[in-house]
Amino acid sequence: MLSLGSGGGKTAKPSFVSYVSPEEIKKKDGNDDLKPHLLPGELVICEANTVVKYSREDSLQRGFYGKLICTNFKISFLSAEQLVDDVDQSYRNKLMGENDISLLCVDQIFGVYDDKKKPLLPGAIKNKIPEKLLLYCKDFRVFQFGLRYSKEEDARRLIRGIVHHCLNPTSLKCLFAFSYVGPAGGLKVGPGAEREPSTLMFETKVDWKVELERTGGLLSNRIISINENYRLDPRLPQFFAVPSSVTDDDIKKHKGRGIPLWCWSHASGCALLKMTTLPETADDSTLQTDRGWTDRVLHVLGETHPSNHMVRTEVLSTTLPTLQEIQASYNRFKQLFLMDNAADFWESDIKWLSTIENANWLEIIRQCLKKALDIVECLEHKNTSVVLMEENCSDLCCVIASLVQVIIDPHFRTISGFQSLIQKEWVMGCHCFLDRCNHLRGNDKEAPVFLLLLECIWQLLQQYPPAFEFTETYLTILSDSMYIPIFSTFLFNSPHQKDNTQMLYEDRNILSRSLKLPTVWEWSVQFENSVQALFYNPLYIGKPKPGNVRRTQRVKDSAQNHLEIVHENFLDVPEPQRQMSLPSSPSYHSRPSPKKGFLREETDNLIKTFLGKKISRLTFTAEDSSIDCRLFYENWCSKPIDHHGLLLPLHNGPALRVWAQRYLRWIPEVQILGGSSTIALNKACEIADEIKHLQTKVSERMLKKQASSPSADFFAPFQQGSRLSTTFPFGTLRRHSIKPRIPVSTNLSMSFGSMENLPDDEEELGLL
Repeated sequence: MLSLGSGGGKTAKPSFVSYVSPEEIKKKDGNDDLKPHLLPGELVICEANTVVKYSREDSLQRGFYGKLICTNFKISFLSAEQLVDDVDQSYRNKLMGENDISLLCVDQIFGVYDDKKKPLLPGAIKNKIPEKLLLYCKDFRVFQFGLRYSKEEDARRLIRGIVHHCLNPTSLKCLFAFSYVGPAGGLKVGPGAEREPSTLMFETKVDWKVELERTGGLLSNRIISINENYRLDPRLPQFFAVPSSVTDDDIKKHKGRGIPLWCWSHASGCALLKMTTLPETADDSTLQTDRGWTDRVLHVLGETHPSNHMVRTEVLSTTLPTLQEIQASYNRFKQLFLMDNAADFWESDIKWLSTIENANWLEIIRQCLKKALDIVECLEHKNTSVVLMEENCSDLCCVIASLVQVIIDPHFRTISGFQSLIQKEWVMGCHCFLDRCNHLRGNDKEAPVFLLLLECIWQLLQQYPPAFEFTETYLTILSDSMYIPIFSTFLFNSPHQKDNTQMLYEDRNILSRSLKLPTVWEWSVQFENSVQALFYNPLYIGKPKPGNVRRTQRVKDSAQNHLEIVHENFLDVPEPQRQMSLPSSPSYHSRPSPKKGFLREETDNLIKTFLGKKISRLTFTAEDSSIDCRLFYENWCSKPIDHHGLLLPLHNGPALRVWAQRYLRWIPEVQILGGSSTIALNKACEIADEIKHLQTKVSERMLKKQASSPSADFFAPFQQGSRLSTTFPFGTLRRHSIKPRIPVSTNLSMSFGSMENLPDDEEELGLL
């Protein structure tokens, strides 16, 4: 710390104390020696020294000095400084550090000029260098970098480089994935980097046959190889399954369009299928012919089933929001979580519920859950095959088809099963990941369709925790992996585009060679085994193995009893303020009938009280599609829950919650140290490890083997006695900013009330 006074004499007293001075910053140029961790094929494009990274946890009053660099893969901040109260993170990514931002993950870039925030666009950078650089990320991190003490030439080059590589349209061949595997002609990974063996990729006929045999659909469906090498239609996978009544000539006639594609078979014999709609033509006669063709295909499909089976078509475009509505709703919703400072947080907290209602994002999730429930009712109760129809059969068809299968089939609630489901319905279903994620930043078709599925699955996971093998951390990491331009899973619009791009890669010598891009399921590329343990749910009740049902069931029942006690004792803890602002969600033990819309439970109760039963019946009719579906749902609710059977979602408004781990993990104001469900999960992991060790000892004694050394805990990242927060494992435990004593505006002062009632320290807030 240097003191700068007004006089030059020895007895002059300093009139100003500078904590950040140019002289001091020059002494911190030791950061020049810091070298970035570069992946194979990664190159540094531009950099600037003496950059300040402001700390969000301390309301931008403190920060780090370091170097900010931009590569062809990421933006990275390097610093030798650390906060005194930092703790080690259990969550570490081999590809991305805490201060690394993938170029594809950058959503918006702003510059601060004289405390005024202005967006920085390609080609619109003024001569004046901004004092601060703000980066808003798609994973809801907000970075603020100070450029006041950097060299002007370096700062200008850095800003131009970041804006150009993050916002300018680019081409597919310029994505980092091809530079990553290009130097070695393929990706070299360690022995543990192979994907889960039981994850089906559906790239061969064998995988399709395995799935057809598992679901019992092999007798009424067949595997098609007519599109091998994509000679029929590049918008179809090389192999897929169709009903046996569909001939090869039918498929060739319209090049695969208007053909029911098999998704899943029910034990009763009915099936879930999806179909692209035929393109509309100006010629009325041609349009009439196409409609007749579709009707004939569906009629033949119905004739192949027993007499008590029917076929129902569901045109999703007429009952669910459009892609433009989904995009607009999500853009409004995400603004709730991109906070520059604590003042913005408290200001937005006043209008939290109204902003959620206006964003309409949770309402879209509710509509998807409700539509999936309607489809499940047809398959389970009416023994009716359902054909989902959409223009390209690769957006909402993927959402609803995947959601229905998770609801009905417990296999898809395991990690390997869920990964196989994504491969079948999304990757081989030709979902346009490249366009919907806007990786090339050059189209207006961006829509978070895949994220919509993860949101719906998360709602189910919160309602029925023991039914899922994976955790919400697994879903959060999966959503983050969409913006890491390395994995082929989320980089292409179709398998044809992936295969064609990998085969046509050319180096400087114009020598073609095949590249093997890793899939996101090769988790060892990103994480060590200790982090992958966070994917597994300690509350999951595994299906008993055949031949040992009675003994296994006793063990599982005992374990579940312990875990239920943990729930009762530890789940009753304060939630973050943002989560408490929402209507409380019932636990997975209580299941009210779905008679309300989003956030309308209180309104409906008033209507029933004052206006009578007739009005309430009219309200219910408007909210639900059919009486049969309601009776089916109420009948299911009256029975005990089978976590290996049908799981119908709670889709009324108060039952839906905000995905706090994903959206609120970087906001320190909502973190509670040692609070929320983290404590219960930590305790559940300890009990699960103890049960595992006891089972091992019992097995060793029964087999009369010598006791071996104790194995490592399966849930190792949850350390006993560690200080965990509600955002574990993502949020670092640092000094948390608290509610400001002085309100930032008149409206805030009215909402906070008298300043005498404000807390004096963090202990009164329950943060410690």
